[in-house]
Amino acid sequence: MSEYQYYEFAALDHALDARQQAELRAISTRATITPASFVNTYEWGDLKADPRQLVERYFDAFLYLSNWGTHRLMFRIPGTLLDEQTTAAYCVGDATSAWTTGEHTVLDLIAEDEDGVYEEDWAEGGGEGRLAAMVAARTELAGGDRRLLYLAWLLCVQAGQVPDQNVEPPVPPGLGQLNAALRSATTFLRIDEHLVTAAATASTDDESDADRASRLRHKLASIPQADKDEMLLRVAVGDVQRVRAELLARGDTAVAPDGQDRRTAGQLVALARTYRDDWLRTRHRQQARRKAEHDRAVAAVREQRLATLAARQEQAWRQVEDLIEARKGADYDAAVALLQDLGEISRRLSQTGPYQQRVAELRQSHRRKTTLINRLNRAGLGRVGSS
Repeated sequence: MSEYQYYEFAALDHALDARQQAELRAISTRATITPASFVNTYEWGDLKADPRQLVERYFDAFLYLSNWGTHRLMFRIPGTLLDEQTTAAYCVGDATSAWTTGEHTVLDLIAEDEDGVYEEDWAEGGGEGRLAAMVAARTELAGGDRRLLYLAWLLCVQAGQVPDQNVEPPVPPGLGQLNAALRSATTFLRIDEHLVTAAATASTDDESDADRASRLRHKLASIPQADKDEMLLRVAVGDVQRVRAELLARGDTAVAPDGQDRRTAGQLVALARTYRDDWLRTRHRQQARRKAEHDRAVAAVREQRLATLAARQEQAWRQVEDLIEARKGADYDAAVALLQDLGEISRRLSQTGPYQQRVAELRQSHRRKTTLINRLNRAGLGRVGSS
């Protein structure tokens, strides 16, 4: 396959009506279109529309990936829940952007793989299911959780689009405790986990479930009864996600406290490098330990095999002859391996002379079996100075 592109748009707050679906069908005759989504893949050609315009007009979420390494994630959020002034502190490079369109704010995140690595899993299954794993991050962002915005800023830092001396924006709480949706977004956008770990050192712990429930209980108690009735009505007719976001956003947002010490982009990159080096050293130690354990296990098995073979050497020599007579490559290999074990036993018992003599006789009696002789030669069996 020379090309692979995957486009997925999702309508979350409102279903697409028949007219809107017809408009989308005019863009693509082969896309899968439902009241909640527009999905298409391309092995040749491209989408005949600008994804930005489709999100502005129809959709609340968009995911794109290609086999040349581009990953793109876009969310449309009601402007009453997220405004450009809030996003401006975090969207500071080409990798991230935000703008206002009508009553919404759109957040656009793009990650490019400069090495252009082709991932085989894109060709088999592609992007299916990836957007669904991330849409909860949109609801949380709309509800005041700024972790996705901070991750967007880290994306710009990683892409080299933030000068080293620039100071970070407010660090939201819970950055070191990313939920499944944010972890999926971090992985999809290829944000360095060590950079996230470095940034999270200045993030306060997220509140517990009990504390969150208590805070929400007090928040609900402060909402006028008429407003609660209106929200319940909207939930009943299916506007669940937006109502939840509005409730979470009432009165507070998950932003960094005032007076927080801010670090520069350069300091974060340096700290991430330290974490990465520590991780690599730990991984190398673990790999070395596992290899040593594996080598000891292999050696123990071989010692047991040699001990058993030492007690039945004559049977082993007859087995070598039987394997050779089978005239199959795999049997030749088994015969050579058995001869090598017999050679090791002869060295340990100081019987290399008789062993070499028997190997020489075996080579002579089977000299016309070129395939076997080549294998013996490669194993160094029967040559001068070999054992």
